[in-house]
Amino acid sequence: MSSEKILIIEDEENILEAVKYSLTQEGYDVFTSMDGEEGLEKAQEIRPDLVLLDIMLPKMDGFEVCRILRKNLDMPVFMISAKTEEIDRVVGLEIGADDYLTKPFSMRELVARVRNVLRRAALNPVENDLEDIKYGELEIHLTSHRVIVRGEEISMKPKEFDLLYFLASHKGRAFTRDQILEKLWGNEFIGDIRTVDVHVRWIREKIEANPSQPKKLVTIRGLGYRFDG
Repeated sequence: MSSEKILIIEDEENILEAVKYSLTQEGYDVFTSMDGEEGLEKAQEIRPDLVLLDIMLPKMDGFEVCRILRKNLDMPVFMISAKTEEIDRVVGLEIGADDYLTKPFSMRELVARVRNVLRRAALNPVENDLEDIKYGELEIHLTSHRVIVRGEEISMKPKEFDLLYFLASHKGRAFTRDQILEKLWGNEFIGDIRTVDVHVRWIREKIEANPSQPKKLVTIRGLGYRFDG
């Protein structure tokens, strides 16, 4: 049985209790909150292994909660919402959600996705690569998980670091989005493939002199991405 902690931030009591029951039955240690401000405070206090976050919340909406969590804490965020428009899914991914599920949903699917998000978060896809990397002004230090650009250390979330290291360690080789997802997120990933594009954009903003015209992490049209150093 799992001892991982999950925080549910959801203002619909019937959904909150149903999700709490299902996750508790799976062995997770479940905490709850019914508004955004309290949920954010609990996340900072509890430091859960995953936050299950509704979008439409009192006091502070889920998008803002997710932004703050992504800025200050390092934990997977799984967004749930009654909103079904594609733009909402894209916004959720762009602000850092690890997965997104729209209501109504089956508890079996929710539990499966939660399990996958937690498993992906626990993976270290570069654990067998032992060499630091240096290409000009860019340094990637594996053992200390540090990235230095033009002499300054750049803050990177674990998945950003893993993606950058993976591509940089295969300089000149192009990878499809599916290949990247399978390598870094696992072959059972059931979220949105555009999460790769979102992470690439975040990395470019941190390492490229001009993110809109990248020289290091380049797009291969119709295929995916390649690191050119």
